[in-house]
Amino acid sequence: MMITPVHHFRDIERKPEYLQPEKCVPPPSHASLGTMWFIRDGCGIACAVVTWMLVFYADFVVLLVMLVPSRDYVYSVINGTLFNTLAFLALASHFRAMLTDPGAVPKGNATKEFIESLQLKPGQVVYKCPKCCSIKPDRAHHCSVCKRCIRKMDHHCPWVNNCVGENNQKYFVLFTMYIALISLHALIMVGFHFLYCFEEDWTKCSSFSPPTTVILLILLCFEALLFLIFTSVMFGTQVHSICTDETGIEQLKKEERRWAKKTKWMNMKAVFGHPFSIAWLSPFATPDQGKADPYQYVV
Repeated sequence: MMITPVHHFRDIERKPEYLQPEKCVPPPSHASLGTMWFIRDGCGIACAVVTWMLVFYADFVVLLVMLVPSRDYVYSVINGTLFNTLAFLALASHFRAMLTDPGAVPKGNATKEFIESLQLKPGQVVYKCPKCCSIKPDRAHHCSVCKRCIRKMDHHCPWVNNCVGENNQKYFVLFTMYIALISLHALIMVGFHFLYCFEEDWTKCSSFSPPTTVILLILLCFEALLFLIFTSVMFGTQVHSICTDETGIEQLKKEERRWAKKTKWMNMKAVFGHPFSIAWLSPFATPDQGKADPYQYVV
């Protein structure tokens, strides 16, 4: 078999002396793999808490400052229901993206037994990550925060305190989409509320004092505008990455394409599931990705 040239940016070694299987601790038994996935990173946990607090703040201002004092009952009910539904889906998507294993390669599987089970032929090569002592499948990269190699790792996002990889990319895409939608919705409601308050008495358009109302609305406007721009860009880059079947790391490192090229629709279904349905928009539906291609450990 011909040896595929390896890009010089990949953080792996293929020389026999670097495998050193005798120094690798065997991976944990299958019985211990059912534990919940959670990254114990202080910065990531703080960012995740801030994310939830910002959504709750936006909900507080939308409900108690703008909708509850409104005289238009239908307007308040429709916009309150829509905003809270989108906010709930955003937080549910964030929860799933944070607590779903992104596709971690078993740690310490570069053991003598595992390497022998691959039945290597002369000229074939396996790649070992020297940081987590794992035999890496194709398109896996090591995350220094998760301390694991992640299959199809796109990037590590502190806002979800997790890597975005093969198993949780759908939830991350939904999170950015729903945050962008509630940010846009909040901006529109703030604009209408300002117009309403300018035409009416400021003391009647909110249950708070006029100065407090203005401060709360300006802070919400700033928050919504900032996150609308940020999440819209992230959503666009993620969809582009899915359609081109090239992760953010692969684009950044300009890695040589060694995998089969598929249509954009096939790439979308690989992330969101087969077949196309309303479940694509649900953070509670686990993607049914069909029969996956086996990962190649040797070249």
